[in-house]
Amino acid sequence: MSFQNRTVFITGASRGIGKAIGLRLAGEGANIVIAAKSVSEDSRLGGTIYSAAEEMEKAGGKALPVQVDIRDEAQIETAVQQAADEFGGIDILINNASAINLSGTEKLETRKFDLMHDINVRGTFLVTKHCIPYLKKSPGAHILTLSPPVNLNPKWLGPHVAYTLSKYNMTMMAMGWAQEFAQHGIASNSLWPKTTIDTAAVRNLLGGEALAKMSRTTDILADAAYYILNKKNLQYTGRSFIDEEVLTAEGITNFDKYAVTPGGKLYTDLFL
Repeated sequence: MSFQNRTVFITGASRGIGKAIGLRLAGEGANIVIAAKSVSEDSRLGGTIYSAAEEMEKAGGKALPVQVDIRDEAQIETAVQQAADEFGGIDILINNASAINLSGTEKLETRKFDLMHDINVRGTFLVTKHCIPYLKKSPGAHILTLSPPVNLNPKWLGPHVAYTLSKYNMTMMAMGWAQEFAQHGIASNSLWPKTTIDTAAVRNLLGGEALAKMSRTTDILADAAYYILNKKNLQYTGRSFIDEEVLTAEGITNFDKYAVTPGGKLYTDLFL
């Protein structure tokens, strides 16, 4: 139980990748703060902060569901304070919440541009800002941001420049925090999947059932996050990780168990 009594604040943890990471760490005894908007079930998305909390407690951890829209700084402050009051501090921050829209410049509505930057960039920054005072007090604190390695090849900018900018900003913040807070012993890294992941975003916005069948489950990112967060003394910091690379470094080279369709063709994720 290597995460026993460690408190993990996860944005967007009511479903998908954030929830999977929460369940993995709950199984190691962690306290999970589920900071997300969903308090009522949406059949297209599935899950609420309350159903996720129930699952995490069944997995072996403690859970605190907190309704928060990370576009609202006052809600962030309240959520962070609730987490600290409930568990005595915050040891790990997972910046998972994110919005996606792959429209080109002419077709992207201004409100969609604003949404992506308000959540992906501003929201990630503000959640981290308000968690830092608690992370500074924690031995072996860690920030993990779900965003891709920065690659300035124009092919990643041309098709969906607004989304690419927002995700690269997340990664640049993660790298910046590694430098800024190294003196306080806070590690900061980013993590991204090698293949598409079977999430509501993939099913509803990107490729439907066909793409989901060519994807891996969220478990691969949950396992990769576990290994990154398990490192001590800034052994891992300032790095942009790909899930496969993390697992390979741990001696795991057979990824078949993560495939939605065992033995089937896999679809390489964006930015790789």
